[in-house]
Amino acid sequence: MKLFEEANTLQNKQVKANKAAEQKVPAGLWIACPKCGYEIFHEDVGLFHECPQCFYGFRIKARERLTWLVDSFEELDSQLDTDDPLNFPGYQTKLTAAKQKTELNDSILTGIATISGQKCALAIMDPYFIMGSLGKITGEKLTRLFEKATKLSLPVIVFTASGGARMQEGINSLMQMVKVSNAVAAHSAKGLLYISVLTDPTTGGVTASFAMQGDLILAEPHAMIGFAGKRVIEQTIHQKIPDDLQSAETVLKNGFVDAIVKRHEQKKYLARLLKFHQGGGKTDVTE
Repeated sequence: MKLFEEANTLQNKQVKANKAAEQKVPAGLWIACPKCGYEIFHEDVGLFHECPQCFYGFRIKARERLTWLVDSFEELDSQLDTDDPLNFPGYQTKLTAAKQKTELNDSILTGIATISGQKCALAIMDPYFIMGSLGKITGEKLTRLFEKATKLSLPVIVFTASGGARMQEGINSLMQMVKVSNAVAAHSAKGLLYISVLTDPTTGGVTASFAMQGDLILAEPHAMIGFAGKRVIEQTIHQKIPDDLQSAETVLKNGFVDAIVKRHEQKKYLARLLKFHQGGGKTDVTE
């Protein structure tokens, strides 16, 4: 009994010592990967903000992605600003916070870019702008980008990251699915390339429209890809679904994604696809 009490006392002291040590560690010094649980020293996420063990790409702002993806970027339609068409309670406050956080007027950044010398029209959704939700300005900027790309005979690359249509805008949001899809169809009718890159998460109305309309659909490792959320599905069908049902790997296995590309390989991979489309690349894009 005495031995047990001594061991218990020693354990309590160790717990207190560990808690004291944790309090001395600055917040954010260590980051846990949400997919594999690997503990990462904050500097080890590196330029690409990806897990060194499972290569999950952490959610990043649209402008952050530009730092390693493009050689040059000319932003388009930055003057388009999101308003509050339905006078939805609390929406203006959310918009103001999102604009300050992302330095964007809406959930998408669009422009003309060069990637390893290959020119293209580029759009990047920002998960930090009200969870990358699809609003009327999001749809308008995307539509204009596809229309400009069609006029200039440019390929389009769209990085998706979205929780779906923005409920604060009601039908104004939902109609963007059709509007953007029509612009995608017109671009495709001219024989032009559209590459969709699905990042974590890509869900809802974005998945149900332009995210899955690419000629080539790529995804980042372990990205959540689906229409309805897991809880909604389970409540609808009254049964549990596998934890990995909406992972990029499962979606790839079932033929809805063409390839999973690690973030640090994307610039080279996309440049090769663009070059191949223009007739100057090799047939093997995996080299």
